[in-house]
Amino acid sequence: MSSHSVAETDSGSAWSGGKSPFGVSYGKVFMWFFLVSDALTFSGLLCAYGFMRHKHPEVWPNPADVFTHFPGYSGHIPLAYVGLMTLILIMSSVTMVLAVEAGHRNDKKKVTMWLFLTIIGGAMFVGSQAWEWYHFIVGTEHGALRSVFIDGQWVQKTIYGANMTVNEYGLPVFANFFFFITGFHGFHVFSGVIINLVIFINVVRGTYERRGHYEMIEKTGLYWHFVDLVWVFVFTFFYLL
Repeated sequence: MSSHSVAETDSGSAWSGGKSPFGVSYGKVFMWFFLVSDALTFSGLLCAYGFMRHKHPEVWPNPADVFTHFPGYSGHIPLAYVGLMTLILIMSSVTMVLAVEAGHRNDKKKVTMWLFLTIIGGAMFVGSQAWEWYHFIVGTEHGALRSVFIDGQWVQKTIYGANMTVNEYGLPVFANFFFFITGFHGFHVFSGVIINLVIFINVVRGTYERRGHYEMIEKTGLYWHFVDLVWVFVFTFFYLL
């Protein structure tokens, strides 16, 4: 057989469909498809936020002046609590990496431990975000005097906190973006906690040990790392810039 025929045979067998030429399971491929589409959604939201912020730079609220609460402290520390939330989520990403690594070694005990810590970190982040939402909605004690359209006319009224129509801190659209972007991300984290909890139960029951591999941990880890990475962008573009 000529070298040309051998090359054609090797090429044909590699791309015949019998196995993936990249050695990636269909589960990982479709997880990547989902993450790419989700990344486009978050990109659109952050771009819209950036557009509106640069459209109204003179009246746009400064996040460092809005998010200053910290549990157990009566004073104001700009963005300290948001920074703590970010640290918690990053640490949960580290524990997920360790869970995936333990899964590669088929170490059920370590997978159980690290995945449990990941769930705890995710739950803490969701709880922290709910606390932040509460203080954003309730607002400060003194409030702010805003023009509000009531009964067909504009009137001056003291506004406390923020909702979808009025905002003590400035433009109502700032609150709209806050609720939508952080809420959308928070929903992703909450979903990740539920998914990890289901996977954790399967690990405890020995489901993946009987299968002989922990690939499901790796696929869940891809989603969790994506959620963490998105928060880094949200934290940077929404809170810092």
